[in-house]
Amino acid sequence: MVFGAIEAGGTKFVVAVGDASGNVLKRETYPTTEPAETMRSVEQFFKQYEGELEAIGVGSFGPIDVRKSSPTYGYITSTPKLAWRNYDIVGALKKAFSVPIGFTTDVNAAALGEVTLGAAEGLSSCMYITIGTGIGAGAVVNGKILEGYSHPEMGHIMVRRHKHDRYQGNCPYHDDCLEGLAAGGAIEKRWGKKSIELAENEEVWNLEAHYIAQALMNYSLILSPERIVIGGGVMKQRQVFPLVRKKLKTLIAGYIQLPNLEEYIVPPKLEDDAGITGCILLAVKAKEAH
Repeated sequence: MVFGAIEAGGTKFVVAVGDASGNVLKRETYPTTEPAETMRSVEQFFKQYEGELEAIGVGSFGPIDVRKSSPTYGYITSTPKLAWRNYDIVGALKKAFSVPIGFTTDVNAAALGEVTLGAAEGLSSCMYITIGTGIGAGAVVNGKILEGYSHPEMGHIMVRRHKHDRYQGNCPYHDDCLEGLAAGGAIEKRWGKKSIELAENEEVWNLEAHYIAQALMNYSLILSPERIVIGGGVMKQRQVFPLVRKKLKTLIAGYIQLPNLEEYIVPPKLEDDAGITGCILLAVKAKEAH
């Protein structure tokens, strides 16, 4: 009895099978090319487990349609990856496999992984933020993935520009939203180097912390998560964590009593496995709900 997992990313698809406790038993990685080619590889992987496969959990890049009452539920919708625009990923899986399918965003899946088995284990709520090429965030509140008319798009909130920052922003939709100012692409275009090459440049990370701390203030005031987990390629630069905590404390200005910031804002315990672990757990939930 195994549970399937698909972490569908813009660059690669990670597929795995795991047990009911969220442990990964076997995984493969395929490049994200055309839907027909990528999904053929995905289906071949799961065909090995026919008869054993209980459900599949999908955590996908977005935007996606998560409203079960919608005619386009299960679709990847207005993604900039044109080949995948308006692609019915859940429908394709249902044609191939007669099992329940759980569907959410990749960051919601990572939040589920971290709150169940990772840095927020034992808590009833957490946020997971990924800061890499782009910025995305998901949340689990009272044990449930946060969704409404759609899924959260917290990477695109507006933040105040630093008074010395002249970079116009990298978001094709909003220019200087959080993603436009603080994602890996913005760092590279602003400074002319990738974030990994800028590790020793304090100015870079002070500016980065300026934007991240503003976002965390907004998230904290609106959602009151018990823990905020921040992953992604940019956050491999661990020196930014103390800067963010310090700036958040200044911004909050004593208005509310946040938890201990060393424990409140943390890197992922599951590291790069947060998403795929969450997808296995999503499959378990889909089976339970079926």
